Amino acid sequence: MIRINRPDFPEVPDIPAPSLWTIGPDGWCTNARPVPSPNYNGRPDPADIALLVIHNISLPQGQFANGNIENLFLNRLDCDCHASFDSLRDLKVSSHFLIARDGQLIQFVSTLERAWHAGISSFDGRSGCNDFSIGIELEGCDDLPFETVQYETLGALTQCLLARFPIQHIAGHNEIAPGRKTDPGPFFDWQHFTQSLSGLA
Repeated sequence: MIRINRPDFPEVPDIPAPSLWTIGPDGWCTNARPVPSPNYNGRPDPADIALLVIHNISLPQGQFANGNIENLFLNRLDCDCHASFDSLRDLKVSSHFLIARDGQLIQFVSTLERAWHAGISSFDGRSGCNDFSIGIELEGCDDLPFETVQYETLGALTQCLLARFPIQHIAGHNEIAPGRKTDPGPFFDWQHFTQSLSGLA
């Protein structure tokens, strides 16, 4: 069973709903637009992929479809173009996936490699969640609802990841870095997401 990290939610069957999406032998999703980031390295144990982490991101906060997220993950962000970017200077981060507001799926790092999305983190007694997790960013923020099409893409992607990897838990960034992170935020609809994976939506 796959455990959504919320005590009031049901477990998800090991065999998810059918998905036409696939993860290739190189760890890249066939349905994603590949934008390779230099910000990754090898996992300590390539077979140890047990956690899926859901994030939100927007640069600046609440502003979308401006290319800034891709530029951040590619180390190309112009940190002089907005005051809030000053803290991002010299930051090297990435995520495996980004789901844009229009539902487009972009992949930055092979799922077989370690993306740098979790930072200082721990889950289920284990520290360093980048080692054993896959990170999915939703273009959004804590103050606005996500788009229906983003949930559709997230559901299809999650199903193909569950079919490929021994993922046992799905958690928000706030749950692996409590007090430091708040995403995916109060507007992320965990109930809808869980029901879609259980075939109930």
